[in-house]
Amino acid sequence: MNSAQDGKTPNLSAKEEHEVEKNQPPRAAVLHEIIRAQGDQELERSIAALWWSALAAGLTMGLSLMAMGLLNSRLPDDEGFKVIASFGYCAGFLAVILGRQQLFTENTLTAVLPVMTKPTLGNFGRLLRLWTVVLVGNLCGTLLVAYVMLELPIFDSKTDVAFLDIGRKVMENDVSQMFAKGIISGWMIATMVWMIPSMESAKMWIIILITYLMALGDFTHIVVGSLEVSYLVFAGELPWSDFWLVFAGPTLAGNIIGGSFIFALISHAQIRSESGPPKSAAAQAGPDSQKIKK
Repeated sequence: MNSAQDGKTPNLSAKEEHEVEKNQPPRAAVLHEIIRAQGDQELERSIAALWWSALAAGLTMGLSLMAMGLLNSRLPDDEGFKVIASFGYCAGFLAVILGRQQLFTENTLTAVLPVMTKPTLGNFGRLLRLWTVVLVGNLCGTLLVAYVMLELPIFDSKTDVAFLDIGRKVMENDVSQMFAKGIISGWMIATMVWMIPSMESAKMWIIILITYLMALGDFTHIVVGSLEVSYLVFAGELPWSDFWLVFAGPTLAGNIIGGSFIFALISHAQIRSESGPPKSAAAQAGPDSQKIKK
């Protein structure tokens, strides 16, 4: 069969056809397998390795609050300049993801795909172990950073006020808004994780794009938000009960639903739908082999 009959551009050399194949974006099944394999590796890591990486991620996330506070305190108090200050939100995510540290909301997709692929009791146990260790490590890191940023004489009073204003903005949401915005945030982080393997060279820009949109939309995120809201608690403006019941609980539930039960489930269903039952050797060989047998 020639190129005109099979729909290909005619007169392409073998080298040129190879270039075409090489420049094709990976299929969804390939992305699924890359992320599933990464998740399987994470599920195999020891508790100590997960803990220290998650704690480091929580500490590193302090860069987001720090950058937003510094930008807000140094830019004019105008709504237009808030658009610029929102770029500070990206700082912590860039450092954590490029530094390969454990971030809980990444694992609502990465660590879930191996379980969806092979839903055994053992895999569910491994997932719960990873989620628990990483979430606790992230929160311990963010709470420690918030306390240090408040108590040590690091920033000027204008920046301290900016930190408080950021936390107050989060707490303007009621429980239902925390939950709903958390779903969008979890879905956006899962989208980012899904996109990165297909465009590794643009990894930094993907992270900036997604997290900047999260900041502009004031979507709630369990890790960054715990830093912003705990700063209010340590400053005496908010009780711990509001931190856990109004912010943390609904936001965590929303992040898990958005990342795992919406994005991961739909992505996995797409791959399952594309993969049918295995073909027989004769079917894989094609109709020509059947003719030869006859």
